[in-house]
Amino acid sequence: MKINLRKTLIYTFSTLVLLIVVLFVHIYWVYRPAPDASTEAMARIDIKQSITQDQANKITAWMVHQKGVDHVLVNPETKIVVFTFFTLKANGNQITNNFKSAFHLKAERFMPGDDDQSNSCPVIGSSYAYKIYKLISKII
Repeated sequence: MKINLRKTLIYTFSTLVLLIVVLFVHIYWVYRPAPDASTEAMARIDIKQSITQDQANKITAWMVHQKGVDHVLVNPETKIVVFTFFTLKANGNQITNNFKSAFHLKAERFMPGDDDQSNSCPVIGSSYAYKIYKLISKII
């Protein structure tokens, strides 16, 4: 009888430990930060001189090969370069400086001011869904 009680306690304890390990793995898996959600940023470079479509294609090809750059859009009519990059791998200012030295163009990185940011999205700051989202984000 003692042996059966002892085996039962060992199996129960082992099962409990296994379930606790599974719970911790599940919690980590669900709440781990997504690598691209908070580490990807968007930047804009304003070119102060005219560029052709051929130059825009060369700029696109060069930007895509920069470390950390994910996606690039170049518009030769508006003379704007928009790119996304991973902040853990690259710095937007460094990419802009490398761009200026590689192409010898008069360009600068566009940094939105407070007024630009407040007018950029009509939903941010005014919707209840956004306020609830921010509250939950602070708690978690």
